Amino acid sequence: MKSIRRKILTFSTIVIVIMSIIWIALTFYNYKTQVKYNDIINRYLILSEVSGASNQVITDLNNYMNQSTPENLQKLENSKKALESSRYEVFKVRNEVNDFTLTNYIHLMGSLIETIDRLMGQERDSEAALKDLAETTRIRNYISEMTLNLIDMELKTHEPFYRSIMEQSIELVKLAIWMVLLTSLLLIMASYWFSLSITSPVNQLTKAASELAKGKFDNEITVKSNDEIAFLAKTFDHMRININNLIQQIKEKAKLEHELQQNKILLQESQFRSLQSQMNPHFLFNTLNTLSKKAYLEGSEEVSDLLVSVADLLRYNLKQMDRSVTLRDELMVVHQYMQIQKARFTDRLQLKLDIDDSCLDVAIPALTLQPIIENAVIHAIEPNISGGTITIHVKDMNEYVQVEIEDDGIGMSEETITQILMERQVQTAGHSTGIGFSNVVKRLRLFYERDDVIQIESSLGSGTVVLLKIPKQRGEVHD
Repeated sequence: MKSIRRKILTFSTIVIVIMSIIWIALTFYNYKTQVKYNDIINRYLILSEVSGASNQVITDLNNYMNQSTPENLQKLENSKKALESSRYEVFKVRNEVNDFTLTNYIHLMGSLIETIDRLMGQERDSEAALKDLAETTRIRNYISEMTLNLIDMELKTHEPFYRSIMEQSIELVKLAIWMVLLTSLLLIMASYWFSLSITSPVNQLTKAASELAKGKFDNEITVKSNDEIAFLAKTFDHMRININNLIQQIKEKAKLEHELQQNKILLQESQFRSLQSQMNPHFLFNTLNTLSKKAYLEGSEEVSDLLVSVADLLRYNLKQMDRSVTLRDELMVVHQYMQIQKARFTDRLQLKLDIDDSCLDVAIPALTLQPIIENAVIHAIEPNISGGTITIHVKDMNEYVQVEIEDDGIGMSEETITQILMERQVQTAGHSTGIGFSNVVKRLRLFYERDDVIQIESSLGSGTVVLLKIPKQRGEVHD
């Protein structure tokens, strides 16, 4: 992701590079011109130094000839050394145009030095000394004239260069103007593109914010960039999605509350009708008690006990199903139910109990064990001609109480187990209380607020084991 800071640095770098290239090109061109110009000036200076050195040496020679003092002699020696040094420098001025003239020029300088050396070894007033002194003056005049000729030749030789400098100066001014205009145009275009890459995403984000302010949460927020603004747009879009989901949840919640209110009204009506319908079960309950007492008085104690068990089971089933009871109560109901079923199946049905009495006070939803036992009787014991055995184990597992209901019937398939644990109603034949196995699973999970409260282990032909994990801390038991 390219940040805005990186874009600014890139743009600044491009500007600096362009300006640096222009500056380097102009500096290089100016450097080449300056080098050549300095070379020409240096040639003029060398020729000028030769003329000055020759004049100085003649002046010092005349002073020495007039007064032969050590001081004047030293000045003459210094002037002569300067002339010799200038003579060697003159070789730098040589070219094809002035080769012949420069050779003579160098010979004149050598002749002047030789004449001065010869003159310094003669008597001042001798005829030869006067002649050599005149000769030095004549040579000096030749050197001055030839210096002017060489300078004039240099001027003529480098005249095209001077003119080219003037012309190039004019062209350079034009080139500079065009380069400034072109660079300014490129910078304006680059600045516009750079500003557009920042302002365009900001405008898109502003437009999206305006749409959200109007309550339009369905339009996706997209910003075509690769910087912090794109990240901000993605975050803004996530916020839009969350707000939209929240609004939908609020609408669904309002809908559910409305449906719940309607269900409460229907529940009140249902309770009223249920109160009316309880007249017949209570009448049946009272009738069973009357028959039980009559059978007892007539000596049919087994029939009397059976009628008492049916009456107690009916009384237990008439209570509200959403209340909680103790495990002891559930086991008593299971015992009464098995008494009724044993009257039907006689010795074909056996019940074995392995109960830890310290676990009987835990809370459990009403009508939990009896539907499981009933399912075992109908689907495991009844189809088997030789009957079967149902075993109930109650164990203390420290954090929870484990209730294990085991039968030796035909078992059940994985598909059936999955349907039961997924709280789907399984269509089966047989008699029941109307409270299916799947409903028991659902009520247990709602009551304990966890999904691992029940487990089924079974396979076809090997019986079934139902494991219940009943937490010890569940609250009070409601009668």
